[in-house]
Amino acid sequence: MGEFINKIEKAINDLQNGKFVLIHDSDKREDETDFIISSEFISPESIKIMRQEGGGLIFLMISYDIAKKFDLPFLTDLYNTNQHKYPILKSLIANDIPYDTKSSFSLYINHRNTFTGITDIDRSLTIKEFAILSKKAKNIEKNEALKMMGEKFRSPGHVPICISSKNLLSDRFGHTELAVSLLIMANIIPVGSGCEIMGNNGKALSKEESMDYAKEKNLIYLEGKEIIKAWKKWLK
Repeated sequence: MGEFINKIEKAINDLQNGKFVLIHDSDKREDETDFIISSEFISPESIKIMRQEGGGLIFLMISYDIAKKFDLPFLTDLYNTNQHKYPILKSLIANDIPYDTKSSFSLYINHRNTFTGITDIDRSLTIKEFAILSKKAKNIEKNEALKMMGEKFRSPGHVPICISSKNLLSDRFGHTELAVSLLIMANIIPVGSGCEIMGNNGKALSKEESMDYAKEKNLIYLEGKEIIKAWKKWLK
């Protein structure tokens, strides 16, 4: 128990200090390990690390409350409500995801001061500015938050947003929920950045190889079940 608590506390401390934490969701889910970092601390260098040493999709992970503040929809809901106008959307509904019941993806954004939006500098700007805006939005009215969102960002863009489930770690247990829960426990604005770590065999990097990588880079490696356990304890 002591080792488990120390591990969680170290992960929280690392997030508070702008370091990466590696999170493996579950053997029975995606069975993937993601880089996780607080978006407040994102930099072109951290984007470069995720791009070169992760190789998956670099994305934002935000709490359900932040999504509601900005009226950010789940893409699946947009598809459902626009089927009559664009019938192809009905054909593309994600009703056969092998590891979950619903996708967490929302809009893709670029900051308005980016050029193409895909460079390390551009993606870093988009992510960091979204975290800054999310922090400000806690203390302003929704209409003002929406106005500021439109002034600073455009869509489509190169940074996808994933929204956590409303009831954290009770009905969905993805990297988005795991990361958001950890950020909340760390008392950081629940806006994280992540990227899946790929292997050299055309598949995701194995759990064992991910653990070796974490040791090599002096990073904390957490299993999803460890975060779930810590979250339940924190809620009490």
